[in-house]
Amino acid sequence: MSVTSAARLSRLLAMVPWLYANDGITVAEAARHFGVTASQLETDLWLLIVCGLPGYGPDQLIDIQFWGPDARIHVLDPQALERPLRLSGDESAALLVALRLLAQVPGSHDRQALLSAMGKLQQIAGGQADHDATVVVDAGTGAEVVSAIDAALAQGRTLIIRYAGSTRDTITDRVIEPIGVTSLDGRAYLEGWCRLAGDVRTFRVDRILEASVGDGHLERPQPDQATTPSMAPVALASIELAPRSRWALDVYPIEEPQEQPDGSVRGRIAVQDPEWVVRLVLSMRGDLVVLGPDSLREAVVAATDRALQAYA
Repeated sequence: MSVTSAARLSRLLAMVPWLYANDGITVAEAARHFGVTASQLETDLWLLIVCGLPGYGPDQLIDIQFWGPDARIHVLDPQALERPLRLSGDESAALLVALRLLAQVPGSHDRQALLSAMGKLQQIAGGQADHDATVVVDAGTGAEVVSAIDAALAQGRTLIIRYAGSTRDTITDRVIEPIGVTSLDGRAYLEGWCRLAGDVRTFRVDRILEASVGDGHLERPQPDQATTPSMAPVALASIELAPRSRWALDVYPIEEPQEQPDGSVRGRIAVQDPEWVVRLVLSMRGDLVVLGPDSLREAVVAATDRALQAYA
């Protein structure tokens, strides 16, 4: 859903109860209240009168009269929308989980606003905002790490981190010149110039074990000298998944899955790091096969040979 359609949906949901409570208001007055033009408001009203309850018969549609010489709006039948919508317990809990997760992601968002919203939702969900942890979300990131990243970004200073890599099973100490924080598929990533690598690197925030603000100021190369960070996949690999491991479709980002006559599934998977794919294939013990590109197939074969030699 685009920003425009989301904003319009929010306005439409708020419009019916407000118009019902302000019977007889003019189109121009209603347009000023909702911050739109009179033409846009009339377009919204024409959409509302073809909306309603399932069945959508003449007696199940929202009935609004807004034409005539005085152009005043009368909601004759709001179809259960005479009052503003209220969140159910499940909806409140889901929104609270999302806000708690966002509060643990580094960045420039207003944490006080998040805390205020969480407090209100906690009360709606039945808990006490001050001390009752009815909903607890663990994003795998310590508060001190989040605070250090926020401070380094705000002050324009270096960040000293201890990082657990995902491809080499090693823990390294690094000095980072942070650029920003992005989010992808529910995970937060820190982008910055890594002095150890001498290039821009992306770090999963939940893999940062420790973080502190350094004394140094930023010295990274200008944008035309540095590699521009990107969260876009560097490649797509073609894979085949064995029938008994179809569960992987719900765990890994496999795109365009196509079932084969023998029950196996072929698809594509985004490759941010070739070593990650190699490790995934080895962990699946033959149930995941790389069909292409050839360079990735060769990397899997080489890793398999090294593993067999280690056993020998």
